[in-house]
Amino acid sequence: MLKYPCLVLDHDDTVVQTLKTLSYPFWCLELEQFRPGVTMSLADYVLQCYRWGFADMCREIFHFTDEELKQEHSQWNAYIHQNIPAPFPGIDRIIRRQKEEGGMLFVVSHSNSDTISRDYDAHFGIQPDSIYGWERPKHERKPNPWPLEDIMAKYGFKPEEILVVDDMQLACQMAEPLGVNVAFAGWDDMGVPEQRRDMEARCAYSFDSVAEFEKFLFD
Repeated sequence: MLKYPCLVLDHDDTVVQTLKTLSYPFWCLELEQFRPGVTMSLADYVLQCYRWGFADMCREIFHFTDEELKQEHSQWNAYIHQNIPAPFPGIDRIIRRQKEEGGMLFVVSHSNSDTISRDYDAHFGIQPDSIYGWERPKHERKPNPWPLEDIMAKYGFKPEEILVVDDMQLACQMAEPLGVNVAFAGWDDMGVPEQRRDMEARCAYSFDSVAEFEKFLFD
């Protein structure tokens, strides 16, 4: 019997390694385009995205206009469609075992569903049972509880049967009102103590490696 028959996974920096190889290098290019001469270290980028969320970081720290944000998002979509991030080693076993042992798997992410579906095809050869991506209306995106409410309504899961796995606090904001547990995906350490400290304090579980998480789920 599965410990959690319903897994709800984040995508970027939980399943695939987006930050260091794609999103931060792309952000440096965007800064040069929109704010020439301004730079930002990887550690500061991670910290400010964690504190603000990406869009609000752009607005509050770099004073992006709505038009600049639309342009940035369009360019990011073009960029990510041409580049497939690598998965974290071992995450494929968790995804396959969850499905093979009769569980269900969902993705709730701020990436678009088409790129998430592409990554699952490319790396795992299977698809999640459903994907809740950025293209949905704002009230249906994380951190709103709606994705979890929809999963429970459609598939009959109780809160205690669901585990959300994520590296950011938005997952906690989504899950806590419904009494759903969150596990901190701590296997991509960005060297930002504030993020790790907050997530470890707030989440029901914390895992430093994919292997540790696999053992928790299935052993």
